[in-house]
Amino acid sequence: MNRLTPFLTLGLLLLLNACGPNLVEENKKMRAQLIAVHDEVMPQMGKLKSLEKKATQKIEVLSNQEPVDSVQIEKLKVLAFDLNKAYEGMFLWMRQYDTEDGDKKPIEVKAYLEEQMVMVAEVNQEIKDVIERAEMELKD
Repeated sequence: MNRLTPFLTLGLLLLLNACGPNLVEENKKMRAQLIAVHDEVMPQMGKLKSLEKKATQKIEVLSNQEPVDSVQIEKLKVLAFDLNKAYEGMFLWMRQYDTEDGDKKPIEVKAYLEEQMVMVAEVNQEIKDVIERAEMELKD
């Protein structure tokens, strides 16, 4: 058994070394995919604010009409809130996202990036959903 120990150790080191660079490359690809998910909706941030403003203006118009349609006003308030929440959600994600690997091992980076992918995908979907809903509800 003592004679096998150096060979087993060497074999293990070679195996780990062989897997290491692949994981680093995989992490680079995953980071690029993550940024692509972000970049897909980032150009929509202005649209979120524009739709929020439109909802707020419509609330003001409806509030000055007789009879006051409090159900529609409340619906628009919820929409304006959700538009702002989606907008803020993107910036919250961006502030907490770490662009550097730092001292993390490749396996730790992979776990971090997988977690971030879930988070940014949720932000992405929330933005798409609320824009679609706003465009439907704010049709003139």
